[in-house]
Amino acid sequence: MPVKLVCFGFTLFFLVGVFYFMLNSSWLQYKFLEDATEFFSWKSYGAQQISKRWNKIRKKMESGSEAEYKLAVIEAEDFLMEVLDERGYEGDTFEELIKNAERVISAISVQVLNAHGIRNSIVFNPDFQISEDLAKQTLSAYETAINTVGLE
Repeated sequence: MPVKLVCFGFTLFFLVGVFYFMLNSSWLQYKFLEDATEFFSWKSYGAQQISKRWNKIRKKMESGSEAEYKLAVIEAEDFLMEVLDERGYEGDTFEELIKNAERVISAISVQVLNAHGIRNSIVFNPDFQISEDLAKQTLSAYETAINTVGLE
């Protein structure tokens, strides 16, 4: 009889522990939220976060200021690097990240690398001038890559 009580106590303790950790873990919330969000919004999970952040970058383009164009390009590349990192792509440099993600973004990898060159010109050459059209082309390459990788 005492052995049954001890086993029952352990069983109850571990069962309560399992439920406690399931309710407090982010995995269950993530899985539930992923399904519910996709069902109600008809978009893949994470699309709203990507859209919100991209709209902030896009607003910088509406300012008409060259400094804001430059900042938008820099932020767009940082955002792409974060998305690549979240999706598990690894690399010490931006070029390595793009090479590792080539199977997903093969159609636009050249444009992304060109955009990276423009971003480097902005960062390392303070006299670099960027037009609105060039900034829009650069952001378009980053946006396509982010949407391709972020929603895969």
